[in-house]
Amino acid sequence: MPNLKDELHHSGWNACSSCYGDATKKRDKLILPSLISSRIYVVDVGVDPRAPRIHKMIEPIDLMWKCNLANPHTSHCLASGEIMISTMGDPAGNGKGGFVLLDGETFEVKGNWEKEGEAVAFGYDFWYQPRHNVMISTEWGAPKCLTFGFNPEHVKAGQYGHHIHVWDWTKHTRVQSIDLGEEGAIPLEIRFLHNPDAAEGFVGCALNSSVFRFYKTKKGDWAAEKVIQVPSKKVQGWALPTMPGLITDILISLDDRFLYFSNWLHGDIRQYDITDTQNPKLVGQVFFGGCLVKDGPVRVLEDKELKEQPDPRVVKGKRIQGGPQMIQLSLDGKRLYLTTSLYSGWDKQFYPELIKEGSVILQIDVDTNKGGMKLNENFLVDFGKEPGGPVLAHELRYPGGDCSSDIWL
Repeated sequence: MPNLKDELHHSGWNACSSCYGDATKKRDKLILPSLISSRIYVVDVGVDPRAPRIHKMIEPIDLMWKCNLANPHTSHCLASGEIMISTMGDPAGNGKGGFVLLDGETFEVKGNWEKEGEAVAFGYDFWYQPRHNVMISTEWGAPKCLTFGFNPEHVKAGQYGHHIHVWDWTKHTRVQSIDLGEEGAIPLEIRFLHNPDAAEGFVGCALNSSVFRFYKTKKGDWAAEKVIQVPSKKVQGWALPTMPGLITDILISLDDRFLYFSNWLHGDIRQYDITDTQNPKLVGQVFFGGCLVKDGPVRVLEDKELKEQPDPRVVKGKRIQGGPQMIQLSLDGKRLYLTTSLYSGWDKQFYPELIKEGSVILQIDVDTNKGGMKLNENFLVDFGKEPGGPVLAHELRYPGGDCSSDIWL
C-alpha cells in the first residue's frame, strides 16, 4: 500500500453468493478497510491475480464527513450489489457502531446503512440473514482505548462492549440489544449457520473465552446462551494472575457441522462438532506457540485441562511466535489455515518477538468424518522474510469464496 500505519485488518469481496442472480457480478475486487487510518482500498485481483493493483482509494474524509464514522472493520457484499462495511468509531476515536455503504460499481461512499440516530455504542463484526429479515452485529471497544494496547482499566471504565445487536434488515433499524454480561465481554466474530433458513449461529467472546449461541425464539425475538467455556489458567510471570484463552476468531464449516475457534493467548485451535448446536462437542485441538510454552516466562499454577504446558512449535526449522489468530477453512473443509497476528498494538504488548520475526501462515489437516486435526509439517508461509522486513499477516481470503464471507439467500 502507498501509505503507512493504515492497519489493514479485515477484508471482503465486491461480490459474493448473495449476487448469484446477476451474471454481471464478478468477484474481482478485494475490499480492504484500514482499521486505524479509516482509509479503504479497492484492489483489483481480476486482471492479474498474481499482480494485484489498486483500483481505488477511498480517503478517510469520505467516511467521516458523509457518515460521521471511522475505523472500518468488516466488509460484506449485498444482494443489491452494494458493499456494506461496519465501523468501530467516530472521527474522534470514541466508540460508534455504524455501517458505511459503498456503490458496488464506482465504490463511492453512498452514506450510512443505518437510519439516522440508530448507531450503537460500539461496533466490530456483523452477519445478515435475509430470510429472517435480520442482521446481528458485535462490539469490540473504543478505538482510542485499544489502539496502543489492552488496559484492563478500560474494561472497568466501560470502553469495551458486551452486547450483540439485532437489526431489522429491511428497515435498517435496531430492534434489540442482547447483553451477554461479563462472561460475554468483547464479543468479536459472529457467524450464522450457512443454511439460509437457519435462525441461529455463534459468537466468540474474547475476554472471558466463551462462545454464545444466539437464536430466534418462538416469540420471534432473539436470545443468546453460553454453550462453550474455555477455562482460564492460573499463572505466574504474566501480566495478570489468570490468563484467558482470548478467543479471537471463529468460523463454521460450509456444511454447518464443525465450529472452529482460536485461543490467541493459550495458543490452541479447537474444533467442535455442532450437529447439536446447543451442546457442541470438542473433537479436535492443536497447540501452536502461545503464551504457555514450556520454555517461556509463564508458569502455569493451575490448569483444568492440560497436565503439562505445551512444547514450542517448530515448522520447517522456524519456531512459531505468537498464537493462532485468524483462521480460514477450505471449501471442502479439509484444510484449515491460520495466521498469528491479531493487531499491531496488541502484538507488541503480548508477543514482542512476533514484531521482530514476523507472522506466519500454517495449515492444519482436518478429519471431516470423525473430527480431529493435525498440523501439516510441510506448509509454512514465513512473513519474516519480506524484502522490507518482518510483517504481520492477519486475515485470509479465498478468491472463490470462503466460510466467513459468503452469505446465501
